[in-house]
Amino acid sequence: MKFAPRLAAAALLGLAACATPATDVPAGAEAGPHEGHHHAAFSSGRFHVLLEGQGPDLILIPGLSSHPEIWQPLVDRLDGPHTIHRLHLQGFAGAPAGDNATGLVAAPVADDLARYIREKGLRNPVVIGHSMGGTIALMLAARHPDLVGRVMVVDQIPFMGQAFGNPDATPEGLRPMADAVRAGMLGSTPEQWAAQAEATLVTMIRTPDLRAGPTRHSRTSDQTVAGNAMHELITTDLRPELGRITAPVEVVYVPFTWPGMTPELTDQIYRGAYATLPGARFLRIDEAAHFIMLDQPDAFAGAVNTFLK
Repeated sequence: MKFAPRLAAAALLGLAACATPATDVPAGAEAGPHEGHHHAAFSSGRFHVLLEGQGPDLILIPGLSSHPEIWQPLVDRLDGPHTIHRLHLQGFAGAPAGDNATGLVAAPVADDLARYIREKGLRNPVVIGHSMGGTIALMLAARHPDLVGRVMVVDQIPFMGQAFGNPDATPEGLRPMADAVRAGMLGSTPEQWAAQAEATLVTMIRTPDLRAGPTRHSRTSDQTVAGNAMHELITTDLRPELGRITAPVEVVYVPFTWPGMTPELTDQIYRGAYATLPGARFLRIDEAAHFIMLDQPDAFAGAVNTFLK
């Protein structure tokens, strides 16, 4: 069975994600103040961290071309105090490209996040990642299993390439397509980027009033970083690595909406995608699109608060 058009649209966010490349926007720049935040003292060309609060450590990783502010509805609804570490990936949402300007993005970010956890002495942090952030969370948990307490993956599968093909797709078989997707991203005009960004985010955020921020984030992301990251997502199959994960994992997702699809079939698809991760738990949140934390903030925060207990 082929994967849903919505998942393909999520994967293709990169095609909508870079309306104009960031130039003179400072790291972390975003409309509105970030009261109570400060940057963690950590040297990395891959990401910087917005740090706030005190308590058990909670690491939040946004998706491709997203800003850490997408987590604010969750942060506002958390039960109890936490030390919240929000990653802002270099090259996304106004941050200069830094070391993400060339080559892979997700895998080096996961490795640097492991270094951050070690250097900061974090003990069993909870890691929550949305979309590409979910891929990074899985990489971290599989490749550095001693550093992670629990993992929540939000609307992501371990082999994003399946969204472009079928369950039998392989990274090498999809490489020509990944090359074409990246070339298309880098070759699009600003006008083409803008039009595609608006159209794509309509499918990814059901609530019209909440699309302005993610659209702005996309327009201030770096085209090359987003293109390389999308290429990496399409050609990275984490299923063989999932058995190395020792931390509890919960996958939160929304139902596919193409004709003939039912919530129960969506459940089967997600469970099949994670078949190599015994013990994974699954939670479907209805009446939401890809940005679950925006469309259904109360339901999503409720799921996270239960997960954190």
